[in-house]
Amino acid sequence: MDKQGQNSAMASNDPDLPDPSSDPQPGDLIEIFRPAYQHWALYLGDGYIINLTPVDESQAATMSSVKSVFSRKAVVRMQLLKEVVGSDSYRVNNKYDDNHTPLPVHEIIQRAQILIDQEVSYDLLGSNCEHFVTLLRYGEGVSEQASRAIGAISLVTAAASAFSVLGVINTRSRNRPF
Repeated sequence: MDKQGQNSAMASNDPDLPDPSSDPQPGDLIEIFRPAYQHWALYLGDGYIINLTPVDESQAATMSSVKSVFSRKAVVRMQLLKEVVGSDSYRVNNKYDDNHTPLPVHEIIQRAQILIDQEVSYDLLGSNCEHFVTLLRYGEGVSEQASRAIGAISLVTAAASAFSVLGVINTRSRNRPF
């Protein structure tokens, strides 16, 4: 299989997504589709990406384990894209380019290389893998995934509060003597 065929086999074949056979370019955001979420990486070139991995896992590990979601620290790793993707699919997804201006490619790569093997804070909602790579590409950390999660948490909290208030009102009305 040629290089183009290999990329097509590993990349997502969803018709709504950008052409999966297009090769990532240095500075591109790579979205990797895990079973329950998306992992994000930044393409450095020559098949390598930079991404966050759990602190206590090996060099070859990725943020794919359940315990990584609850981790408070991560290590910045340079790894081969094909090893991080494994049997999952991926796509180049520079989805924030319409609203954020990418930094010059040489600056993105330089910023990324300085961080290799550094330990960084990790927080699913405020400082996750998508925040990390968008900070490198745009100079600002952005994560739709975290925004959706925060919205869902807010909705559940609001619903729980409403049910709690309704329970108090209902309890008071049952305790009335008349």
